[in-house]
Amino acid sequence: MSRVVMAAALAASLLVAVPASGTAADTDYTLSIDPTVKGASIDDSMYGVFFEDINRAADGGLYAELVQNRSFEYDRADNAAYTPLTGWAPTGGTLDVVDDDARLNERNRRYLRLGLPAGVINSGYNSGIAVESGKRYDFSVWARTDQAAGTPMTVGLTDPAGKYFAPPVNIQVSGDGWAKYTGTFEARESSTTGRLLLNAGGTGTLRLDMVSLFPQDTYKGHGLRKDLAEKIAALDPGFVRFPGGCLVNTGSHYGYEAPNFERRRSYQWKDTIGPVEQRATNWNFWGYNQSYGLGYHEYFQFSEDIGAMPLPVVPALVTGCGQNRATDDPALLQRHIQDTLDLIEFANGTADSTWGRKRAEMGHPEPFELTHVAVGNEENLPDAYFARFTQFKAAIEAKHPDITVVGNTGPDDTGTTFDRLWQLNRDAGVKMVDEHYYNSPSWFLENNERYDSYDRNGPKVFLGEYASQDNRFANALAEAAFMTGLERNADVVKLASYAPLLANEDYVQWRPDMIWFNNHASWGSTSYEMQKLFMTNVGDHVVRSTASGTPSTREPITGAVGLSTWATAASYDDVKVTSAAGQELFADDFSAGAGKWTGSGRGAWSVVNGAYVQSDAAAENTLVTAGDPTWRDYTLNVKATKQSGREGFLVAFGVKDTGNYYWWNLGGWNNTQSAVEKAEGGAKSTLITDATKVETGRTYDLRIEVRGRKVQLFMDGQKWGEFTDDSVAEPFRQVVTRDEATGELIVKVVNAQSNAARTKIDLGPDTWVVPTAKATVLEGLPDDVNTEFTQPVKARQTQVRVSSSFTHTFPPNSVTFLRIKDRRR
Repeated sequence: MSRVVMAAALAASLLVAVPASGTAADTDYTLSIDPTVKGASIDDSMYGVFFEDINRAADGGLYAELVQNRSFEYDRADNAAYTPLTGWAPTGGTLDVVDDDARLNERNRRYLRLGLPAGVINSGYNSGIAVESGKRYDFSVWARTDQAAGTPMTVGLTDPAGKYFAPPVNIQVSGDGWAKYTGTFEARESSTTGRLLLNAGGTGTLRLDMVSLFPQDTYKGHGLRKDLAEKIAALDPGFVRFPGGCLVNTGSHYGYEAPNFERRRSYQWKDTIGPVEQRATNWNFWGYNQSYGLGYHEYFQFSEDIGAMPLPVVPALVTGCGQNRATDDPALLQRHIQDTLDLIEFANGTADSTWGRKRAEMGHPEPFELTHVAVGNEENLPDAYFARFTQFKAAIEAKHPDITVVGNTGPDDTGTTFDRLWQLNRDAGVKMVDEHYYNSPSWFLENNERYDSYDRNGPKVFLGEYASQDNRFANALAEAAFMTGLERNADVVKLASYAPLLANEDYVQWRPDMIWFNNHASWGSTSYEMQKLFMTNVGDHVVRSTASGTPSTREPITGAVGLSTWATAASYDDVKVTSAAGQELFADDFSAGAGKWTGSGRGAWSVVNGAYVQSDAAAENTLVTAGDPTWRDYTLNVKATKQSGREGFLVAFGVKDTGNYYWWNLGGWNNTQSAVEKAEGGAKSTLITDATKVETGRTYDLRIEVRGRKVQLFMDGQKWGEFTDDSVAEPFRQVVTRDEATGELIVKVVNAQSNAARTKIDLGPDTWVVPTAKATVLEGLPDDVNTEFTQPVKARQTQVRVSSSFTHTFPPNSVTFLRIKDRRR
């Protein structure tokens, strides 16, 4: 077939069948690709994963230990509901958790003392200990007895009623010194409600510690839960960022000091290596205890097992995540700097070096090939942080010049902290800077060009944490649209990782999350499916491509007004709304009560002395609204006074409903900064920010002027800030890369709208392609959510017909990757 005839025939072909889309119409686009123009190279490590022990991601998650609170170290300092016997229940005899000189070792201080005969049972995580028929499980315990003849103990795997799932293990504890006892169960049936039962007979006292049950079948035999590790490995990540996140740099930066050690410590790597029974325990920032069974050696080993670059984060002695405190102790700073140098030696040193020997003793004589170290996480005190960061950087580069030291830009995508830290990093010649942001789907659709204007000669970007604020398919589509911009700017954005990675469905502190699980099953969110599609189809470099946009119009900001608080008691008075022409639209001095306002049911609102007061200093998001949702071009005036609490005021405008509004957040983030936030579908993004703090007892005269899509804000007659919300949420995005190994063009198209996108694709007159291409498609409804029982969003593959010029219709709410083979490669 001649080239001309073939092109005509293929152009007439329908390449991928479009499912029925109701009344949705097609929108016409063009996509021009020039395969001869090579763009930015894309590193193999472009996309990775970020592991933080949040949502029970480690204990009860990736770390395969099935016993909860195995060493009786839970404490009220970790969680107000905890006791040293959380997860355990007595079945007879007397039980005490003891911390005395008879302990197992210095860092594992508590143990269980039983007055015999006695028994105890552990309920594991979620609904219980999950076991699978035919699988083997290894039990171990450290024990000692004061009986010269020894103490018999029976260990069983049972259901809640006491029925055995496997033949019990019989152990004879001998001697009044700690010794480790082991046994193995083979499950005869499957269950998700298992219990581990220990019964000891005789008389006297039995002491137990480190009660453990592990499946023999772990990921590559390295102690990690297999299904979770396999889902992470299936992403083919280029790097693993660990161990956080907020738990890295919150709490005390001082080390373990027995006996009165600070449980609320930042994550310090030396606590987490060596035999597990000798590792310290710690409070976890996210509200539970972390055993450190999953420690630095395990993180390095896992990175190696999945072929990813390890990227550890160490504390910089400035707390983040709302704590915002700098530790001023030069000796402590030098100790942490030396710890970081020792960490590099632990990872990369020879087996006869001091810390390389520690690694070798743990079973890994060869180095782990560490290349990057991040210092700090989301610090909101930029100058204090950077003064310490530069000392880390100088020490690391002096001894290990091949290590890339990564700085950061605070907790948001814009604002005074972000700008200041970028300036400091740029001026200091930092090689790579970590950015974090969690925003609404619209923000991701609006900011595809974010990195187009970044300095090509400045620091490279590590996008260490990002996500759209929900787990619906609409969120994954918005993230995909944004990721096309990351790839197009791969010369600037060198690393990127969605966050967080894991969430146990019964222990959730944060959402959205990429992979969800319970004690027996795991499933990928829609964002997991999207990340997997991008991460396994990266390509080696960008190819020039341009696409037409979607016609759109921007209506003026419209909506009612509102008042709110967040962990603060405050009063409001003299609320007035006037039109741009000066006509009064609304006024309330609360002399007649608060009948004009509609509440959400949160907070304690009442009229007190002629003002509208929210008096509950613990209540969050107490929004009350008034007025007409069709208002536009108006001025809102209000007087606000903070009475008590952690933050300041929230004055809303453009209110459509409780999930869609703007608000002026004065004294937010524990009264460390102020901002205007935009909420869409309940997800917020920040439009402008500064360092304004709110004084308790002072009355502020606030004014907000809304004109079209421009907003000006005034405090006590002085302009506080202004913005114009005119960004367009473009739903049709694309990027094209080339896979040099296969000679394929990877055409990646996001269609994040309800209309199908009929697209004329032109590869240029000099391009010869194989007429059949592989299409991988993710599509669904915007509100689709993947769960344990139903996963409506999964990739499907099909063969399609292509040519150098053809028309293809991309389904509504879809992402399509076309792998088109160049016949000359």
